[in-house]
Amino acid sequence: MIPFEEVHVLDRNAQYLGVATSQLMENAGKAVADAVMKRYNLAKKKVLVLCGTGNNGGDGFVAARYLRVQCEVTVALLGEEKNLSSENARINLSKIRTKAGNLKLLILPANVGELIGQSDVVIDAMLGVGMSGKLREPYAGIVKRLNASHKQVVSVDVPTGMGTDLAVKPTMTVTFHDLKEGMEDARCGKVVVADIGIPKEAQTYIGPGEFVYMPRPRAGSRKGENGRLVIVGGGPYTGAPAFTALSAYRVGVDLVRILTPSSAAGIIASYSPTFIVHPLAGQGLNASHVEDIMASLNDCDALAIGPGLGSAPDTLAAVCDILSRCPRPVVIDADAIRAVGQNRKALKGLRGVITPHAGEFELLTGEKLPEDLEGRSRAVRNWAKRLEMTILLKGQIDVVSDGNLVKLNRTGNPGMTVGGTGDVLTGVVAGLLAKKASPFNAARLGAMTCGYSGDLAFAEAGYSLGPLDVVCKITETMKKFVEWWTQRPEGQ
Repeated sequence: MIPFEEVHVLDRNAQYLGVATSQLMENAGKAVADAVMKRYNLAKKKVLVLCGTGNNGGDGFVAARYLRVQCEVTVALLGEEKNLSSENARINLSKIRTKAGNLKLLILPANVGELIGQSDVVIDAMLGVGMSGKLREPYAGIVKRLNASHKQVVSVDVPTGMGTDLAVKPTMTVTFHDLKEGMEDARCGKVVVADIGIPKEAQTYIGPGEFVYMPRPRAGSRKGENGRLVIVGGGPYTGAPAFTALSAYRVGVDLVRILTPSSAAGIIASYSPTFIVHPLAGQGLNASHVEDIMASLNDCDALAIGPGLGSAPDTLAAVCDILSRCPRPVVIDADAIRAVGQNRKALKGLRGVITPHAGEFELLTGEKLPEDLEGRSRAVRNWAKRLEMTILLKGQIDVVSDGNLVKLNRTGNPGMTVGGTGDVLTGVVAGLLAKKASPFNAARLGAMTCGYSGDLAFAEAGYSLGPLDVVCKITETMKKFVEWWTQRPEGQ
């Protein structure tokens, strides 16, 4: 069963894998027509296709083209032609204009109720999974008319308004690829699941489609509204928290504060004038620093903890104390994973992401990972569910799970075994958390972004790449995929 927003992820990932969106629309419309012709004897019957201006309406245009060979078809476009949301919908509208005979096109008809009354079968291609909020006119009135008509109604992908307090009540729904979240016979009538050519790997593997979840700045936003991140790291190691901070800035975080032992503070601050560095007295994190750190969490959106901390016993104890009281989403990495592996109770009530490699996964869980990908995926999902955290397992193929969904990431390369690239990943994921992405979405977007940036760096530097090379390619990765996430789902 697919959550609504995942439909747009699948469409974009399928396109990235070489399946044209025009072909998906063609296949979807034909699947609707085939299902209608199989269920109903359409000889001498009238079919009305109610189309919105989004891709759901485009599917309806295609269905009408196929249905016209068996019956009289009327297509009613319920919006202005200039408002069609995609080129594919416009192309398919123009195609039905050229069909003579049993096909009539009406744009913004005033007599929709009369058209419904004159029809034997009505196809609901008004609004798909992209709608949000309450139905507005003309859709609300049409849905009421349709539900009172007692006609045979077939919904395309999902009934218009499903999930709201007013929705079409069809006799049949033809949905694509898989059931959508909330689908049941009481809401959808008989449900027919149609294969429209979306590759399985579009759902299994992370791709450009995940960028529909990229948090977007509000046009009038002020400094701090797009993410305030606190990083607790450093001490024995000084580069790690700097790489984390630089990466967070690259995904658009407004403010990054680094809380680090004073022995490392000056070196970390020297990496960038944008860093806000708060020295903690001494050589390493310990219990005396916990209250200052807790106070800093009152004025942030997310915490990243672990990079460069080291594994001294008093440091690990302080990590667990901080996490057990942490009020913000958190990314747990590096030595902080070792700490919670020794005291998993510190995770109780937390919300966030843990980013282990195979060895750290064993420290966290006490279990050695299987070698095969299926076994690894199963182990990650089971432990994510048990710990109630999202786990991003780093490897040749990354495994991301929130205990329910599992996604795999195949971006990245062997050059990224160099020290510091894991800290880059931590910064990307933590930055997305600070920008209000959910832990699962932050993890899968982070895996894709970091891995792809690493691939760009590898193309230039080969095995000479370093973590800063990866950081510098994050902007290029974001620019490449920004076209995907600005194409938002259709509205009303």
